[in-house]
Amino acid sequence: MNWYLYIVKCRDSSLYTGITTNIERRIQEHNTKMGAKSLLGKLPVVFLYKEIFSNQKDAARREREIKGWTRKKKLGLISYAT
Repeated sequence: MNWYLYIVKCRDSSLYTGITTNIERRIQEHNTKMGAKSLLGKLPVVFLYKEIFSNQKDAARREREIKGWTRKKKLGLISYAT
């Protein structure tokens, strides 16, 4: 089973980074208030970026790395991928 790191843009233009095995389901969960509690006041979210991993450990490691980045660096990653 693949794991995905994803980045979404929130209503307030902030960026949220997470991991999941199903991006479409997770975005729907976020937008129906079933996802991360930290996003409750920032809905809806819009998908921007993903990376694919073969296991949860590697996806979580990358998530921690990206969460430590500045907004500018995250936007650079997103724009490089598109």
